Amino acid sequence: MAERMITGRVIVAGEAVGEALVTHDALSFWGGYDFHTGEIIDKHHPLAGVRAGGRILAVPFSKGSSTTTAVLLESVRAGTAPAAILTTGADAFFALASIVADVMYGKSFPVIALEPADFAALQTGEQLRIERSGVIHRN
Repeated sequence: MAERMITGRVIVAGEAVGEALVTHDALSFWGGYDFHTGEIIDKHHPLAGVRAGGRILAVPFSKGSSTTTAVLLESVRAGTAPAAILTTGADAFFALASIVADVMYGKSFPVIALEPADFAALQTGEQLRIERSGVIHRN
């Protein structure tokens, strides 16, 4: 299969490589993500029981409050954070978690906003490579 590319709007720049984990449902990280394991634990979410840690998580937007930032920050510290987050808009909670993780731990993750059609084309399991410019290579 030929490589395909899409370009998103960079919210937090960075590079990442990994397997896509795609959901079209918002995710609450407070009570929905176990920062100890990187697993989605919201029993009502379609990805319940799936590990997002180390993968490129495509989630349209966060659900909830600023606790999303705290949970993601703890997952960066624990080494269980997603490798990158792809969204459909500029999600301040995702961005803040990445920026603060860089300041506190010297580790951040890319946050890229995609056009809805590009987001809809993503598939769980495909290999993605994200460039600092926001270009995403899909294999």
